[in-house]
Amino acid sequence: MTIDFTGKTAIVTGAGGGLGREYALELARRGAHVVVNDLGGSRDGTGKSDAAEQVVAEIEAAGGSAMANGGSVTEYDQMVQMVEAAKAKWGRVDILINNAGILRDKSFAKMEPADFDIVVKVHLIGSANVTKAVWETMREQAYGRILMTASSTGLFGNFGQANYGAAKLGCAGLTKTLYLEGAKYNIRVNTLAPVAGTRMTEDILPEQAFEAFDPVNVVPAALYLVSEDAPTNMIIGAGAGVYQASYVTLTPGVALPPEQCTVEGVAEAFDRIVDRKGETVPQNGAEQSMAIMKALQALG
Repeated sequence: MTIDFTGKTAIVTGAGGGLGREYALELARRGAHVVVNDLGGSRDGTGKSDAAEQVVAEIEAAGGSAMANGGSVTEYDQMVQMVEAAKAKWGRVDILINNAGILRDKSFAKMEPADFDIVVKVHLIGSANVTKAVWETMREQAYGRILMTASSTGLFGNFGQANYGAAKLGCAGLTKTLYLEGAKYNIRVNTLAPVAGTRMTEDILPEQAFEAFDPVNVVPAALYLVSEDAPTNMIIGAGAGVYQASYVTLTPGVALPPEQCTVEGVAEAFDRIVDRKGETVPQNGAEQSMAIMKALQALG
């Protein structure tokens, strides 16, 4: 089986370096027209560079098709213009990989509100902006593949990254509603939690681990999740050639009789409440209510 993207148009944000660059290069190698979006800022989001143009030159030198875009994901109008430019050149937009990001790491005690705001704005609001900009096009053409980028910090936590973790878990949550709203239009939406040695992680990962976590090893998971036969509503981890699945689960829970619906009652039942035996992986929010009704029926 060969996964091919010939004739597809893909937008990759934050594609001037690191993971985004690798995604863009491999999409182009496999036949996609690629919009290489990158503001060109430093890791904290400041400054500019011609990083996007450099990646486009690399793609074109290899015989691929690409265009550069220097718009900011935090500016919705700029993202709309980017999508319009892609459609004007190639007629459609099939794939979106939301990869743009910055870091402003500090302990929450030392973090200024502005540092929290800008990280959430780039990662979460930025992903929503670009997705909104392509959404109607994908609905009209009855085809779309969208990838959100989460993180182990968002899924599991990491000291000094409250802003980043909040934004990244938000991206996973965005996936869980958009996959439902896009289903009848053949829009599949997934989440990737990559671990890679890039400028974003160069002073976080130990040197040996930094070398082991080559960004190219994340690419196979990312491109599969935006391929024709991609699943939907998945959270996939990828790093150093290891690929994992992560799930948001729900325990069966405990129905307490009215006289035990007290703070003390919850405390006494807590071990049973968190017992994972029989836990499920809900596919929509209504399943929590359904589980509650089931538990109440069992109570009699």
